[in-house]
Amino acid sequence: MLKAPDMLLLFCLLGAANALYKQWIHDTNYENKTNWDKGAVPCGNDIVQFSAQSEVSVYVETMHSVQEMRLPVNGEFILNSGAGFYIADGQDPGCGAGATTQFKDSDSLLWFNPALWQAAATLDDVQRGNFLFSVHEESVPCQYDDVIFKAKSSFRVDTTSSNPTIPVKSVSVLGKRFTSTSEFQQHLSSRTGRLQFHGSSVVSVGNSGCGDPTGCVCGNSRNVDKICGTVTCTSLICKKPLRPVGHCCDVCGAIVTLQYTTSFNLETYRLRIQNLFLLQPQYKSVQLGMSKVSKSQRLMGIIPFGTTAEIQIVVVDGEADSQSETLARDIMNDARSQGSHLGIAGAEFQASSGSSDESNAGMVVGIVFGVLIMVALIACMIVLVHKGVVQMPSMSSMPSLSRFKKNDVTEDLGGPLDHGFDNPMFDKLTTLPDIPHLYGTEINSSISMTKIGVHFVNPVYDEHETDFNA
Repeated sequence: MLKAPDMLLLFCLLGAANALYKQWIHDTNYENKTNWDKGAVPCGNDIVQFSAQSEVSVYVETMHSVQEMRLPVNGEFILNSGAGFYIADGQDPGCGAGATTQFKDSDSLLWFNPALWQAAATLDDVQRGNFLFSVHEESVPCQYDDVIFKAKSSFRVDTTSSNPTIPVKSVSVLGKRFTSTSEFQQHLSSRTGRLQFHGSSVVSVGNSGCGDPTGCVCGNSRNVDKICGTVTCTSLICKKPLRPVGHCCDVCGAIVTLQYTTSFNLETYRLRIQNLFLLQPQYKSVQLGMSKVSKSQRLMGIIPFGTTAEIQIVVVDGEADSQSETLARDIMNDARSQGSHLGIAGAEFQASSGSSDESNAGMVVGIVFGVLIMVALIACMIVLVHKGVVQMPSMSSMPSLSRFKKNDVTEDLGGPLDHGFDNPMFDKLTTLPDIPHLYGTEINSSISMTKIGVHFVNPVYDEHETDFNA
């Protein structure tokens, strides 16, 4: 038999994704003191009050005396055998002066709140309270999970999600397990079912379990916004906090990522980690979660180009002295030495202390691959231009910078420039106005055009009278 510390370690281990049970924590039971605004179950001198507009199903386990009870318009009591209510004759001596006690509203309890679920590997673990640690996305029921609402309890849950349906393997309500879609639909349409489940999405059962021995991805990533919207992250003091895949907050600890082959078995490996490491006393305060996740791949660490499935092992520091990095290194050493026998093709390691055993080969390959793609694109462009398939724009078609500059100057001055009067001495011959006698009769002899430009004859100067020998 396992000792108490060993049993505590089992609470922190995440089972394989194809055999998990998710149990709803909150209930609307009459005997649960947290459901009352005074923090105590009403007694014989108290007035019990339910909001008139509330819709609630309340499980009553035993007999209760009250002074007065004010019921909602739409609600119900589910009475256990021998349970009920009666009006006390006189004062209840053990109740005090008496007060009006209000039943709390439960409409705000969301299906996608990871804090309202507990995960266990088997039904026996559920009964014994051996619950598991997991990332936020996997704390909520996955598509392959069995959902359990406690046998002797009532509840109300808002199932609003990003999809019209929420698929699960089965749902257990009041001790009855539903695996048939039609049968569970009948329960949802009943008065009790409408009070238990409300929201825009419908929970559907009958989804097949995970048939992959290497594990299955949870499938809650499409509702990550709703899940993380209910989570409040706390401040951390570690050097380099880590963000596991599927988790809403950074953590202090370590992450081991395994690349696997078809011979890998997630359940077998989970048991191996449990027996080799988690039963050791130095790791009693460490929480460990193991599951298959879909990890985004990025070229050169920047450009996304797809996803790949990996086994993620999250080791989170406990309240005592941290041993998460030590445990992660032990797991890494075991994976490297025995990986060929376990179906492990590779392993990577990160720690919030800043340590890392990740190989740089992936980054190098990514850079080389990116450079090769760029070279190939350039070569293809050159070939296409050479063959005339692609034509490069000519320089004449390029816009003139001087034109833009001229326009800019014109705009700065607030409109077109005033060039003053026209000087016929500096205009081209073809642009001179054709006005008779404007320039006199000597215009043809005083202006001559040659190949090198336009020449103007000075009437004072006579070229025939020039004597260079004078």
